Amino acid sequence: MGKKKTAGTSQAKDDEKTTDSKTKLKPASAIHVRHILCEKQSKITQALEKLEGGTKFDAVAREFSEDKAKQGGNLGRQVRGSMVGPFQEAAFNLQVSSPDKPIYTNPPVKTRFGYHIIMVEKRE
Repeated sequence: MGKKKTAGTSQAKDDEKTTDSKTKLKPASAIHVRHILCEKQSKITQALEKLEGGTKFDAVAREFSEDKAKQGGNLGRQVRGSMVGPFQEAAFNLQVSSPDKPIYTNPPVKTRFGYHIIMVEKRE
């Protein structure tokens, strides 16, 4: 997979929120993570449009996510090695943000469970 880009609420912010070799992230063995999981690409695309329109991450997760983390998408604290490969790789490469102004994976990450939009609230 190529480098992950993250999206915010404005085009100007998109460029500065690209996660690449220029971005220095605090090393972490655990993260507090939220996600939106949809089985179908068409549904995750609708969720992405809501986020791009400025809707809070937790509100979009409650509306669109199809898993047990439907309460705002909160997966809680996750340690390295406890998540599926593509999800973990993307999550540990994201900058910390909040549901009000999320930095998230765009495009969504595909795993055996479906399509995920991921954001990280804390790194440990």
